Order: sequence, then structure tokens, then C-alpha cells
Amino acid sequence: MSRVGKQPVKIPEKVKVAVAGNLVKIEGPKGKMSFPFNPVVKVEVAGGEVKVTRPDETRLAKGLHGLTRTLVKNAMEGVTKGYDRVLEISGVGFKAELKGKEINFTLGFSHPVLFKLPEGVTAEVDPKQTKVTIRGVDKHLLGLTAAKIRALRPPEPYKGKGIKYAEETVRRKEGKTGAA
Repeated sequence: MSRVGKQPVKIPEKVKVAVAGNLVKIEGPKGKMSFPFNPVVKVEVAGGEVKVTRPDETRLAKGLHGLTRTLVKNAMEGVTKGYDRVLEISGVGFKAELKGKEINFTLGFSHPVLFKLPEGVTAEVDPKQTKVTIRGVDKHLLGLTAAKIRALRPPEPYKGKGIKYAEETVRRKEGKTGAA
């Protein structure tokens, strides 16, 4: 039995959970979320908690048991607290500006880079225009958006210029030495 999967997920107050067929719908103060789950596992709402069970011991069912429970837990945490990710921009003249649902990046290219935020993700840029904080209820979508923003100009190892996660450390390399 999966150690993670067999633990029930307590439903916080102000959160509504509904299971319709193979779809889990969760609604909370920060927003709504729904995601499909594999019919190999069963999701039940009872007594103020969500339980994920598996009817058989197939390899697929074992693999999806803990995953489904974690997806339910992450969705509940997202609609109650929300998730956020901080990206730092470093480099001379590198900056970001927020224009509605788009972020306009100046990253040392010959042109500005426009990044459209997906539905359900909001952004905030600090006054120095070097930190971008993105927020949302869907952990997967938020991580995907952060990775796409970082991929616009990944940090390079010599000077550290580019976009990196706030908690990321860039391994620096030594530059060329003079000819002797």
C-alpha cells in the first residue's frame, strides 16, 4: 500500500470538493480547479476528507495511487493559500515590465520579448524591474509558466546574466586566462 496514497486529505473550511465521474472539482476562496484522474483509482469524499483508494494491486494502480492523492492535496492547497514563484533577472539593461496580461522583457536581444501569461496566472514586477513574482492556484501551470519565462534567457555560467529562480544558485565557471 502506498504510504502517501493511503493518508486521507482533510478538506479545509470554505473549500468544496466534488467528484463527478473521473473529474475532481475543488472550489475555494482563491479560485476553482478541476482535474481528471485515472479510473484505475477511486476518489471518495466522506466525513470532511478525501480518500484515494485502489481496488487492485496492478503496477499501474500502485503508481497512480500516491500521485492522485498528491494532486488532490496540491489542488486544495492552491485554492486556499495559492502558489507563487519568484524569478530574478540579472544583467546590465535586463528588465521586465508588466502590461496587463503580458510581461515585456528587455533581455539584451535586438528586440523586446513579450510573454503572454496563461489564464489563471498573475504576475507582479518589483519597482527595480529585476524580480518577477508569478502567482496562481494550479501548481503545475505555475511551474510550467516559470520554466517558460526562465527559458527566454537562462542564466549563463560566466557572468550569471539571465533569468533564474530566486532559490536557484548558478554554478559559475572561470573565464579564459591570458596566453602565456
